[in-house]
Parts: sequence; C-alpha cells; structure tokens
Amino acid sequence: MSTATPWPAERVPVDVAVGVLIERDAAGREGRFLLTSRPAGKVYAGYWEFPGGKLEAGETVEQALRRELHEELGITIGAAHPWQVEIVDYEHARVRLHFCKVYEWQGGFEMREGQQMAWQTLPVDVTPVLPGTLPVLRWFAQERGHEGPTVEAKAL
Repeated sequence: MSTATPWPAERVPVDVAVGVLIERDAAGREGRFLLTSRPAGKVYAGYWEFPGGKLEAGETVEQALRRELHEELGITIGAAHPWQVEIVDYEHARVRLHFCKVYEWQGGFEMREGQQMAWQTLPVDVTPVLPGTLPVLRWFAQERGHEGPTVEAKAL
C-alpha cells in the first residue's frame, strides 16, 4: 500500500478590502497617501500597510471597506473607487487584495487598534512595509512618474 503524500490543496484566497486614502490638491492632483501600522498581536505586527480588512459573508468590497475603516480608524468614507486587485501569498494565508482609492472621508482619525498612521509620499519613509503594500507603491510610481526607490533605505 502506497503512503505517498498527496499534493497540497490549492490555498483559496481570502478576499480583503483595502483603502488607499489619498489627499488631493486644489487642482485635483493626487498627493499624500495614508499608511497605518499593523497592531500588536496581529501577524506582521509593526509592518506598514494600507488599512482595510477581510470581507464578511455577503459583503461587497465597498461595504467591507466602509466597515473596516470605521472600525479601525473611526472615519466614514465617501465613494470607494475600485483600482487594482492583487493576490499575495503569505505563510499564514493567501489573500486577494481589492485596492480602492478613497478621496473623501469624514471624522477625525482615531487609531482604535493601537496602530500608528503616517501620511506618505514616494519614497515612503516608514519601515518595514508589508509585502502586499509594495505593488501599490510601484503603481503609484508609474502613475506619478516617480523614478527611483519607492521605499527609502534607512541608514544603520
């Protein structure tokens, strides 16, 4: 009788809504964007990312994003503009990240999970950056004509 190990089952991605909050100048040009740190007790604690979270059963990406940003940051967002979708394999999970640009929100930012926030431009100066955030920084660089690194190299 064979005891060969079968191939591992394909990991089904978990859908995650991600908010790319962007400030606009008076002419409507995109400016700084918001990154938040992952709170203590979560996988990749201390890494910087765009805020958001998992879709619950029956939720659309926009509904999940509204709920998550209110729960995490205490804000109410305006329209969520679907932008990019990226699948990222982490050791703990495979995630399908639904990135939405958000230009309007109401309320003061409250870091309800003990996380930090930082408004950034390219290259970002907060580290470490979560791997799933790196594609967004590359997309920003392409859209904005940014040449050079998207994350600053920190001096030791």
